[in-house]
Amino acid sequence: MTYVDGFVAAVPTANRQAYIDMAAKVAPIFKKHGALAVIECWGEDVPEGKINSFHTAVMRKEDETVIFSWIVWPSKDVRNGAHEATMADIDSAFPEQPRVFDGQRMIWGGFEMVLNV
Repeated sequence: MTYVDGFVAAVPTANRQAYIDMAAKVAPIFKKHGALAVIECWGEDVPEGKINSFHTAVMRKEDETVIFSWIVWPSKDVRNGAHEATMADIDSAFPEQPRVFDGQRMIWGGFEMVLNV
């Protein structure tokens, strides 16, 4: 069954192109290890909620934009089997490169796809 890793983070708005460049460099690594698709979205119409929102979930600061991303895998087993090699390849692709965003405020999770129409 198809499996999806989903991510939401706050990226400094000034780092938009650096984030896109990083994502473009990382996407082929995920695909090399079995991902079917890597989707990156830059927040454009992301309202702040009264109780909760993407903004509060990632503790977005004034000079940041919310990103929403996901990686589609053929199955959870493929994703789990690829994890270690993928992370090693990503680490070697970015030796000593400054981080484009604060990964500590990123939220993520794995999801079983139950509908795709």
